[in-house]
Amino acid sequence: MGPKVFPGRFTVENEGDFTVFLIGMRINKLSAIHKWLPVVLAMPPMIQELYTNKNIGCLGMENFANFRTVLMVQYWRSEEDLMSYAKSGRHLKAWANFNKKVGNNHAVGIYHETYNVTKENFEVFYGNMPRFGLGKAMNHTPVTADTHTAKDRLRKQRM
Repeated sequence: MGPKVFPGRFTVENEGDFTVFLIGMRINKLSAIHKWLPVVLAMPPMIQELYTNKNIGCLGMENFANFRTVLMVQYWRSEEDLMSYAKSGRHLKAWANFNKKVGNNHAVGIYHETYNVTKENFEVFYGNMPRFGLGKAMNHTPVTADTHTAKDRLRKQRM
């Protein structure tokens, strides 16, 4: 049995500005397991730290993987919270270990992208879905007559 599906149409209540952070890795050389496995193993303690300590500022996250690439989408309360975490905690230790063990070795690649989203410039829709993405990170709420279309949801955000 998987997560609870919410039948119908849902959106999120606008809770203000937030930051979206995409982070991941790509295995470039499968045979170099000694280079990419430590990168893979560094993520679970950081994820646990973020789930356990909500005061850090991570609102929620989703994970995706294909054969060589892992992607995590994280929703943060603010850019400041994200940058503060990057310079402390388990992340700082993982970053130092990565640079020491992998550095510029091409066997494994890492990446991140950061987007600051203002409350006026996003809208969300979920149909017959479990809580997902921003619907899991923020207040998941049914679509109403005032939020029926994407244009309605964007207009409401700008009011």
